[in-house]
Amino acid sequence: MIGLLRAVGATSLLFLAAGPAASWARGDSDVSSGRYPSIQAALDANPGKVVEVPPGDHEIHETIRIATAGGGLSGSGRIIQADPTKAVVRIDHADGASLRGLTLTRPEGRRETEFEAVLATDSRDVALVDLKVVDNQTRAGAVELLNCVDSQVRDCLVQNYQRVGIDDRTGTPDQGFAFRCIIGTGVMIRECQGTLIQGNRVREDRLVATPEVKRQFELGRIIKKNAVRGRIASARDWERGETDNWMQGTAIHVASPETTDCTRVIGNYVERAGQGFDIHADHVILSQNIVNDALIGMKAMHGSKHVIVTGNQFIKNSLWSIGMMPGAASLPSRAAEGDRPARAANVDGGSIIANNIITDFGLGQTRWIWGDESGGCPFRFDHGQVPENPPLTDVIIQGNLVYDTGRDTLIRDGKPEVVPPRYQYAVRVEGGPTAPVGLHFANNVFHPGVRGISNVELKP
Repeated sequence: MIGLLRAVGATSLLFLAAGPAASWARGDSDVSSGRYPSIQAALDANPGKVVEVPPGDHEIHETIRIATAGGGLSGSGRIIQADPTKAVVRIDHADGASLRGLTLTRPEGRRETEFEAVLATDSRDVALVDLKVVDNQTRAGAVELLNCVDSQVRDCLVQNYQRVGIDDRTGTPDQGFAFRCIIGTGVMIRECQGTLIQGNRVREDRLVATPEVKRQFELGRIIKKNAVRGRIASARDWERGETDNWMQGTAIHVASPETTDCTRVIGNYVERAGQGFDIHADHVILSQNIVNDALIGMKAMHGSKHVIVTGNQFIKNSLWSIGMMPGAASLPSRAAEGDRPARAANVDGGSIIANNIITDFGLGQTRWIWGDESGGCPFRFDHGQVPENPPLTDVIIQGNLVYDTGRDTLIRDGKPEVVPPRYQYAVRVEGGPTAPVGLHFANNVFHPGVRGISNVELKP
C-alpha cells in the first residue's frame, strides 16, 4: 500500500507540473532566444513556450510583450531597457505566463521613468519568480499586477525603485495642491484576487531621505494650489507653501480596496522606504515580514476589512509602525435612489493585530523629518479623514511587544548612554466623531513613551 501511495503521489506531481501554467516551477525553458534576432522574435516564433534568455546583457528599445498562455522568459540574462518611455516587459491576457531568474534594469542616465519594469494585466496564474529589478526609478510600480487572479511575486529583489516627482492632488476637494516628493512603488497590486507576495527584498539604496536630499530637490515644496484649500489639507502647510508629507515611496502596495481581495504578503524584507506596506484591500494576511528603517511600517485604510497583521518585525520606524484608519475612500452602504445606484459599504475593521515586535522606534534615518513632537507612535488608530467616513471598528490587538530599545543603553561617542523613548505613547487612539470603535487589547507588552503607554485607557 505504501509503495502504491508513493507511486500515485509521484504520478500526480508529474501531472500537475505538465501544464503550461506550471512551466515556471520546473526551472527549465523550451527554446533559447540566442537562436533568434531578438528576445521578442523568439517569443513570437514560439507562442505558449518559455524562452531562455542566455547570460549577458541584452539591450532593448521596445517593450517585450508576452501575450499567449503559458509563455514566458527564464534564464540569467540581463535585459536593459534603453528607452525610458517604455516598460521593460508586459504580460497581457496570458494565463500561466512567467518570468524567472532575469535581471531587468535601465542604463545610467535613463533610469527615471513613468513606466514599470514588469506589468502583468488581465491574466491568471502569472508567476514572477527570482527576478532582480534594479534601477527602474518610476512613479508607478516597478513590478505591477493589474486585474490578475491567483498570481504571485516571489523571491524577487526590487532595488532603487524611487524617484523625485510631483504628487498632484489638485483634482480632489480633499487636498487641492501639488507638491514635490519622493515617489514610487516597489511592488504594486491593483484589482487582483488571490495574490501571493512572498520572500521578496525591496530596498532603496540611492534616494535616501537626508536633509541634503530634501534641499537638493526642494522636497515638500507646494508648486500648485487650487483656489480653495482642500477640506483635509493642513492649514499650516497651505499657508507656508510646504508639507512634511514628501516621503511618498512605498515598498509594497496592495491597492483597489473595492476589488482587491484575498492577498497574502508573507516573509518579505523591506529596507529604507517611505511606507513598508500600504494596504487598501480586504482579506489580507501580512505575516512574517521585516520592515527596517522606514518612515511608516504599515498601514491599512481606505476600506481595508478583515486584515491579519501577525508575526512581523518593525524596526527603526519614525511616524508609526502599525496603523489602521479609515480614509477618504471609506464609505457606508447606500440604497438606490432615483438615478443614483446602490453602493456597497467600503469599511475598515474586523481585523487582528497579533504577535508583532516593534523595536528601535524613532532611531531610524527618517526621524528628523517629523521630529519628537509630531506624535510619532508605534501603534496608531486614527479617525476618518472626512466626516462621512465610517469609523474603524472591531480590531483585536493581542500579544504584541513595543520595546523601548533606549532602556538598554545606546553607544554615543564610544560611551554607553541611556536614551529616552523616541515616542510620546506606545499606542495612540485619535478621537472625534469618527474615532475608532471596538478596539480590544489583550496580553500586550507596551513599554511606555515619554508621556505614557497610551493617550487613552486601553480596555480589554
